Amino acid sequence: MDGRAVAPAAGTVLNALATGTGSAFAIDLETTATVELTDDGEVDAEIAGQPDADTTLVERCAEFTIADYADAAGVDESAMGARVETNSDVPMASGLKSSSAAANATVMATLDALAVADTVDRIDACRLGVRAARDAGVTVTGAFDDASASMLGGVTVTDNTADELLAREEVDWHALVYTPPEQSFSADADVSACERIAPMADLVAELALDGRYGEAMTVNGFAFCGALDFSTGPMIDALPDVAGVSLSGTGPSYVAVGERETLETVQDRWNERDGTTRLLQTRTDGTQIQ
Repeated sequence: MDGRAVAPAAGTVLNALATGTGSAFAIDLETTATVELTDDGEVDAEIAGQPDADTTLVERCAEFTIADYADAAGVDESAMGARVETNSDVPMASGLKSSSAAANATVMATLDALAVADTVDRIDACRLGVRAARDAGVTVTGAFDDASASMLGGVTVTDNTADELLAREEVDWHALVYTPPEQSFSADADVSACERIAPMADLVAELALDGRYGEAMTVNGFAFCGALDFSTGPMIDALPDVAGVSLSGTGPSYVAVGERETLETVQDRWNERDGTTRLLQTRTDGTQIQ
């Protein structure tokens, strides 16, 4: 039994490290997971093109999914194993939610292989991947905001302390991503520094819940650049032309949203910096079985 699913990356509206409330939106960069179920009870994974990458998260996703849904699929959990391969155009440790995309794609591909994907609520599948991410130690907050945006598409606002979806809205933006050469791992972020800007995060949450996502992003970006010691220069390059711009996650990527023509102008400015730029669209369809 084989399964396959694809999940989009996401950009940040509100980083959840300060208060536990977060917000993110899906963007058109994808991770694909292929799962082959086996009868040897072992779960192994590989990441295409990265033979030395840590596969713990992907393996936990497959293990947890089999444990939770083997009975519903009518198979013996103790004997069921999996071979998982992921392939991604989402740069790792860049703030673009590569872990959430990998988790969602793996969970849904495993559910597809078990032939129960149509019976599982998408939010439940998302929470399963979040649980695996916490177990694997790749996230501080559990990243339910990032995971929900990737799973459902559109913009989501969440309470990551309770894994609760507070709001979701479909948006039609173009998104420009600037990724500097360095990497930044979420689990290494200075949480105490982020917690000190909680009043600003509360303001961002209010703006996001009021549908003022662009303003929310920009306030979030300045606040978290300060807390995490990232330059605000790329944000200044984009303002005041764009609808919103922010450091994405714990960096190092920045994401701006707005009209395509405006973003093309900002791309010219960002291209003068070291790193990579990508002009994309937002996604409303979320994680999909293939």
